[in-house]
Formats: sequence, structure tokens, C-alpha cells
Amino acid sequence: MDPVIVVGAGPVGLALALALAAQDVPSVVLDEGTGDDEYRPARTVVLRADTAAFAERLGCAEALRGEGVRWTGWRSIRRRQLVRHLSFVDAPDDGAFEEDGEGDDGERVAAPLHVPQHALTGALRTALASPPAAGLVRIVADCRLDALEQDAKGISAHTRGARSTWWRGSHLVGCDGARSTVRKLLGIRFPGRTAVERHAVAMLRTELPWPGEAVLHRRPPWRGGEDEVAARPLRGGGWRLDWLLPPRGDLVTPEALVARIRETLSGWCDETPPYELVDTGVYTLHHRLARRWRVDRAFLAGDAAHLLGALGTQGLDEGLRDVENLAWKLAQAWHGGGSPEVLLDSYQAERRTAVAARLRAADQSLPVLRGGNGLRTYLRGGARGHDALLADAHLGRGPLGAPPAHPHSPLAPVGVEGEVAVGTAPGAPVADVPVTAPDGTAGRLRDRLGRGVLVVLVAPGTGVWDRRHWVTAGVMPRLAEAVGALPVRGELLVTEAYPGAAAHTVLLVRPDGHLAAAFAGVHPAALHAATQALLGGAPEQGAAETREEEAAHAP
Repeated sequence: MDPVIVVGAGPVGLALALALAAQDVPSVVLDEGTGDDEYRPARTVVLRADTAAFAERLGCAEALRGEGVRWTGWRSIRRRQLVRHLSFVDAPDDGAFEEDGEGDDGERVAAPLHVPQHALTGALRTALASPPAAGLVRIVADCRLDALEQDAKGISAHTRGARSTWWRGSHLVGCDGARSTVRKLLGIRFPGRTAVERHAVAMLRTELPWPGEAVLHRRPPWRGGEDEVAARPLRGGGWRLDWLLPPRGDLVTPEALVARIRETLSGWCDETPPYELVDTGVYTLHHRLARRWRVDRAFLAGDAAHLLGALGTQGLDEGLRDVENLAWKLAQAWHGGGSPEVLLDSYQAERRTAVAARLRAADQSLPVLRGGNGLRTYLRGGARGHDALLADAHLGRGPLGAPPAHPHSPLAPVGVEGEVAVGTAPGAPVADVPVTAPDGTAGRLRDRLGRGVLVVLVAPGTGVWDRRHWVTAGVMPRLAEAVGALPVRGELLVTEAYPGAAAHTVLLVRPDGHLAAAFAGVHPAALHAATQALLGGAPEQGAAETREEEAAHAP
């Protein structure tokens, strides 16, 4: 079968090629550039716990740990007052506790990972040059897409440049950025708002009073201070500083930026400390959402599908979530599993809905958080509530930052027997609990994602029992047989406990880490029906089969 064509060799396109290779799907990455990544130290990305874990599973763990920094804490300051202080304990898995400032809501927060974008891109390229991706992924530089043709069996893409030729693929994914050629060739509109926010940015090396902590300072009291300035730590004593600029202010000259740096540093440190200015820039944020994310065999992902980033949200986070959602569905379709049309349509249904909700939340919040009065009813608690909303956006929680859920997914099972509620709602990301495989391999649940469904049995005591006993005891043999009979690759795992789940609860987890269903005990037919629905099958048919089997085994 023809490979998947990936247009664009930025982080999203490279991540998609890696995610497909992990599921034995070949791809061709068409790179308009030369294959050399621009070195811009001030261009950095913040990955939340779920997207950082996804990048590590793609083979970037060592590079991210070497080049990235997990924040040790978070400070929100307004004028001269500390509003919130979070300390991250043994990040990322142990969450955070709040030392002072506003009362915490009890939600655990994993430390975000801050990394230069060129380091992330380089790590992805290195992973692509290593097995198994090296034998499945071909990157072709200096070729620009200029035509697309689709038919019932595949898609053809024509490029010009060093390689003026036609490429044939089973599917094509446009990961080619905000000015996406794929989107334009497909005739997809890209409406939205222009210049939602404008920022000046500087990467410098210095010493600040909060080593390892990220800082968001609103209404700084020093003369000439902007409405908001953020500082995020980097490796080697580096810091990225961002100043929120007036929407239609003057151009930022080098002299004006140096003055901002000196004012900010002296405001934080009483006097300007020694510093080394490494890189600077000015960027403008837009909010846009493509009308369609799929046209037959062509898809959009990343900035080609959406632009966001105001109020501390992270566009690359959403791009990587696009990849994680789409890759396993493309792999199923490529290998001939499931009902491909329903499965592939669910990408747009799930991801576009989630990003649209994020954009709506940001658009509702912007007038208040940036000084307007029109929507105060949406943000209770006055200035403290506004600071909390902004902090949540930066930390990856709340309406502006939390990983999305898909409660109304077309892949959700309907009416299967034995379903039970747990601490994770259906369609929401699962908790990253410790798990053990029947062969004794132990780790975190998030580390096992990506290649098939996970079936997790909540079995208190397995951590202290000898594996030789529990692997053949109780419900395990019957559950193992049910997992082996699933219509897709499945892995059986056990965990000591899961939030809100009783003993012998069985969780069905999607390849992208979202909960498909939870069952009170072992229900093989129900598990099979839920998995069939997850692959785009008819859930109602699965529900009927479940009821028939339950009736056949009833006393």
C-alpha cells in the first residue's frame, strides 16, 4: 500500500511521521525547506504533561531531558503582590502544592516542560534517523507542493523544486503551517481574528530571584512597565522574557527592547544584574480555525488547521494533540482495520470541537483579562479570579489549558452492558497511574500508549503479591482471553488503584490516552463491543450482541 504523504517538516509533521512509523505505517515527508532547522534561542515551546509524554514516547526523551527544563514552581504577581505560588514536587508525576497566595482547588498540576523549538525539532529528526522510523520514513527537502489529485484508491501530490514530480500516497496530511498550501489547494476557508495579541520576546542569561520558577507579572509597578511580562527558565541560566505589547503600538526597536529588559530586571532585582542578551524577536498571535479538517483522503493538522496562543495557551501543544489523535486512526485505516470512514471522520469531530472550545474560551476571556468590561459575568472573583484563569492557561489546566476531552465522540460506545462511572469521565484523558504488565514489566500508564488499546484491571494487592500467583488467579485468565479476542491489538495491564474505581474495575483506554469505557468486572462481549465502536463500528450492534451473550449466560 502507498505511504502516507506528510506535507511540512516542522515539529507537527515530523511527530506525525514518527507516530505512524511506530505503528508500522510508512510515510513521505515533503519539506519545502533545505532540511536545516533555524537556530533561534528565543523561539521556545512549553509542553504540558500529556504532550511532553507523547514527545518522549516518540523517541525524544533523552534530548528533551537534556535540552528542556521542567519548572520547579510558578509565581503570579500583580503589581507588588504575590497572588499565587505553586511549587512542583518531583515533577512531573507528583503534581504541585501551593505555598501561599490564593487557596488551591486541590487539583494536582504537573510541571510544564520548557524547551527551545529547534531542540525539539532536532530531537524528532534524530528519532526519525533511528529504527524503526529510519526504514519507514523518507524526508524529501526542497520540494514545494503545487497540485493535489484524489481518487477512490489514494491521493497524488505534485511538487516542484529540486524534485519536480508526482508523489502517490494512501492519505495526505497538511502540516505546512499557517499559510498552508494544502489548505489552499483543498479550498478550505480559514476564518478568525487577526493580531489578537502582540509580544516582544528576549532570550538572555542572567540571575533572577526565582531560579527554576516561571513568573507571570501583571501590572508591574515600575515606570514604563507593560501590562504583563512573563519569565520562563531555560537551560544554562537562560530565561525567556515576554512582554505583552499594545495591539497597535509603535514598532519595537532594538533600543526600546534593551530599555524594557533593563527596566524589568531592575524592577525584579532592585538593580539591573549582569546579563547576556542572546536573541530577540516580536511576534503577533492570531486566532483562526479551518472550516474543515478533512477532505476525503486529505487532512489538516497543527497551524494549518488552527492558530491560537493568546493568554498563555500553546499552539504546538494542540498540534501534537492533533497528531496523537490522527496517527492511530490513520494507522487503523492503512492496515485495513475498523470502519475507516467513521474512524477518520472522528478526527475532525473530536479535535476541531476541542480547539473551537479553546478559542471560544480565549475570546470570551480576552476583553476582561486585557482591560475590557464586557464579560465580567464570565469571570467571577475579580482580579484574583482573572489571575487564576491566566495561571491555569500557562499551567495547562482550566478552560484555556487543560487537555481536551471528547465526551460526544462518534467513537463512544453506546448502551453496552456493565459500564460503570470512575474518576475519569468517558472521553477524558486517563490518569497516569503506575501499571504492571503480566510479564512483570512496570511503568506508567502513559508510557504504554500509542500502538493499540489498553485494558487496565484495577487489582489491589498486585503490587505485593508474587506475579506468578496473580497472573493466573481470579479474573485474570478470563480477561486475558477477552483481550486476545479483541478486533485490534490490545495490551492487558493491572494497577493497584485508579481514581474513583472499585476493585476489579476494567478500563478500556484508547491509543491516544482517552478513556473509552469502564466496566464493573469482566464482560468480554461488552469489552469487544466497546472496542468495535472505538474502531468506527456500529455501537448499537455491539450492544445487541452484548445483551444476547449476557442473556445466554444468565442463570
